[in-house]
Amino acid sequence: MKTIERPDAVVAPQVSANGASKVEVKGGRFWGTLRIALGGIFFWAFLDKLFGLGFTTGRLEDGSIQFLGADAWINGGSPTAGFLEFGTKGPFAGFFQGLAGSAWVDWAFMLSLAAIGVALILGIGTRLAAIGGIIWMGLMYVSSAIWPEHHPFIDDHVVYAIALAGIAYVGAGRYFGLGRWWEGTALVKKFPVLK
Repeated sequence: MKTIERPDAVVAPQVSANGASKVEVKGGRFWGTLRIALGGIFFWAFLDKLFGLGFTTGRLEDGSIQFLGADAWINGGSPTAGFLEFGTKGPFAGFFQGLAGSAWVDWAFMLSLAAIGVALILGIGTRLAAIGGIIWMGLMYVSSAIWPEHHPFIDDHVVYAIALAGIAYVGAGRYFGLGRWWEGTALVKKFPVLK
């Protein structure tokens, strides 16, 4: 199959070595870079809350940092309690405040941060990771940004969710990641939802 080059084309058909047709996305390097950056945001949040690295966890009122302090999850701190108790607002604030400090919420939050971050960085399970990230962005928006401070509807959670939707749509794990290899594994061929 011959690739047709047109400046207005969004995708161009490609043929792999085994003759299977696949689609290359124009701007794939951009999407791969964006995927890695967003994965870094999720994974960094996990590390910061796990170890209390002083960015959102472990920073004291005087501005100093207490590395590996009492707020670190590995030392018994709750990675969700501070936000859920003090960062929630809007019509659903009471519901989210009621979840503060729950062990299952802490575990679900931390495991999903790590899984989403690693999957996006590596480019494996990108669609599932992006969907998980969109769900978290939706929950963060509903819990803290109705109504956003600087715009009637849009805040950073909405923008991240849109970027994650694009990453899932174009299969961004194929660019600067292990997505091509991952999609060829027997596991993903058996369970395509894992793409």
